[in-house]
Amino acid sequence: MQSATSRESYAAVTDRLAAFVAGATPAAIATTAEEVLSVADVLRRQPRLRRALADPARASDDRTGLLRGLLDGKVAGDTVDLLAAVVAARWSAPSELLDASEQLGVDAVLSGAESAGELAEVEDELFRFGKIIDGDPQLGAVVGDVTVPADRRVELIRSLLDGKARSATTILAEQAVRGFGGRSVGAGLTRLVELAAQRRDRQVAHVTVAAPLSEAEEQRLGATLAGMYGREVSVKLTVDPAVLGGMSVRIGSDLYDGTVRRRLIDTRKALAGR
Repeated sequence: MQSATSRESYAAVTDRLAAFVAGATPAAIATTAEEVLSVADVLRRQPRLRRALADPARASDDRTGLLRGLLDGKVAGDTVDLLAAVVAARWSAPSELLDASEQLGVDAVLSGAESAGELAEVEDELFRFGKIIDGDPQLGAVVGDVTVPADRRVELIRSLLDGKARSATTILAEQAVRGFGGRSVGAGLTRLVELAAQRRDRQVAHVTVAAPLSEAEEQRLGATLAGMYGREVSVKLTVDPAVLGGMSVRIGSDLYDGTVRRRLIDTRKALAGR
């Protein structure tokens, strides 16, 4: 959702979701979220339907009528109403309708986790799962292989996380495998971690060190970064002996690389330029 028109359209959808969440139980929110994501998956597979539902030449009532006719009796009324808000809005391209539907489902999952008091745990589980994939090239290649049907890769994710992660974590990990927002699996998981942190009004700091930090050191680092950025910071720690020492911190587009490896590389470049 890159255009200003699409961002404005999704803001209205967000308001509709907030109104629904305010009066729903965590279980009802979770069920609706899964249904929204199921419909988003249909839109992903059916480009002609996407184009019809996003066609600006058709009146919004016509587009929402088409949607309601397709979904009537197949999903809950709240699900239809939320998706109708997406379809009634204006989008710059059919692909942005799909992005909005996916984002709506993800936001609903996160809302359900927040309502259930599990949002921080979901954020951490998504991060840890991303680290598992990063640390296992074979697994990463399998779950990221777009030549394999997404449903088969999703089944693998379910088997890996069954009994080890919360339901919301599994659902979001499945979205990453399906290519959330057109991203790779790793990038999708990273974005989902960031969205979970944003919902907790936190910034994510990706920190790489050569050896584990103590809990006190991690807390001091978080407090220092919070002071720099003016908001709470969720520290996501990666231990990589290859950095040799020091610390690398990435927050959004900001990178602070004080690792020994970085200093050695800079020194080598300086010497080579003489």
